[in-house]
Amino acid sequence: MSQMPRIIADKETLEQFQFVTINGRLIPKTGEDFMKLCFLAYRFRESVRHELNLVFRDVPQRDAYKELAKMLPSSIYGETAYKYAKLLAEGSKGKIKVRRIWVASRGGVTWGGNLNIRLASSNRVLVRYYGGEWIELESRFGKKYIPLIEELIKLAKGRKESYGVVISFRNGKMYIHLEVPLHLYLKHFSEPKQRGYNLVAGFDVNSDRVNVAVLDINASIVALRTFWYSEVTSHGFPAERAKWIRLNALSNALKWCRSIGVDFVVFEDLTKVKKRRFTGNSNANRKISKFAKKQIIRHGVLKALKIGFTVILVNPEKTTNSLTHKQIMKEKGLDRHMASAYITAYRGIKKIKEQKTATTPPT
Repeated sequence: MSQMPRIIADKETLEQFQFVTINGRLIPKTGEDFMKLCFLAYRFRESVRHELNLVFRDVPQRDAYKELAKMLPSSIYGETAYKYAKLLAEGSKGKIKVRRIWVASRGGVTWGGNLNIRLASSNRVLVRYYGGEWIELESRFGKKYIPLIEELIKLAKGRKESYGVVISFRNGKMYIHLEVPLHLYLKHFSEPKQRGYNLVAGFDVNSDRVNVAVLDINASIVALRTFWYSEVTSHGFPAERAKWIRLNALSNALKWCRSIGVDFVVFEDLTKVKKRRFTGNSNANRKISKFAKKQIIRHGVLKALKIGFTVILVNPEKTTNSLTHKQIMKEKGLDRHMASAYITAYRGIKKIKEQKTATTPPT
C-alpha cells in the first residue's frame, strides 16, 4: 500500500511550504516592452527600499500601503513589496542593501490566480503596467512542467487555486519564477512509495557533511551513516559547484533511507532560527557564512516528498551544545553531529506519537 507524502509541522511552518517555485524564461515582443518592464522592476525595488525605512520606523501597515499606492500601478504590487521589506527586515540590524531589480505579485484565488502577472497560457504571460496597460510576453518553461502549468491555469480560472509570480533580470535577460501549490506539484511529480518498516531518519545537515541517524519507533538505533562533501569547504571552491555537490549528497542520503525501509524523515525547522550562529573560529565562520542551510533543507524537504516520505520538521533548539546532546554522545557513543541527527530523529518520533494520540478516538 502506497503512502501519501505530507509534512508534519506547526501551522506557521506549514504556511511556508504551501508553494514550490518553478523557473522559466520570459521573452518580450519588443525592446520597448523590455524597457517598460525594467522600469516597473526599478520602481518595485525602490518601493521595497522605501518600505524598509517605514518598517524600521514602525510605520503602521495601512499607512505604508498608502505610500506605495503612489509608486506602483496596483495596490497588490505594493502589498507584495511591503511583505518583501518585512521579510528582509527580520533579523537584520537596519543595514540592508537592495541592489538587483525585480518585480513580484502575490497570488489570489478570487483574482483568477494573480491580479497583476497572469498566465494567459502555458507559453504566454500578461503583466499589468501603468495606465491600465498590459504587456504580453512569451514564456518558456521546461516541457515536463507544461501539463502542471495547464492544470494550474484551469484551476485558477475556476477560482480554485492561486499562484505568485516573480520576474527577475540577469545579464540582459528576464526570468519568471512561478509559485505552484505544493499539492498540485506533488500530484504531477511525486513517486509512489511502498510502506517501509516504520523507521524514522533524523538529518543533521552541515557545511561539510550530512549525518543520518535511523531509529525505530522505540528510538533504538537501526543505522547510522555520514555523507561527506568536505572538499566544498576549501577556500576558493566554486559556490555553484559546492551547492550542487551538497544537494546531490542530500539526495543520495534520501535514496539510501528509502532503500532500507524508512517511512519518516526529520529535518530541523529552520524557520524557527532568525539568524546564524557564528563561533570564535574564523575558518569555521567562513564555512558557515557560505553555507545556505535553509535552502538546502528546503530542497531536502521537497525531494523527500517527491519520493514518497512523510516529512517532519522539528524545533532545532538544543540539538547541539546542550546537556541532552552531551548525554546522547556519551550514552550512545556518537560524535556531536551524529548525536544531533539522533536528537532530531527522536523529536520526530515524539511528533508521530503526538499525532497518533490526537487522532485516536477515546474508548
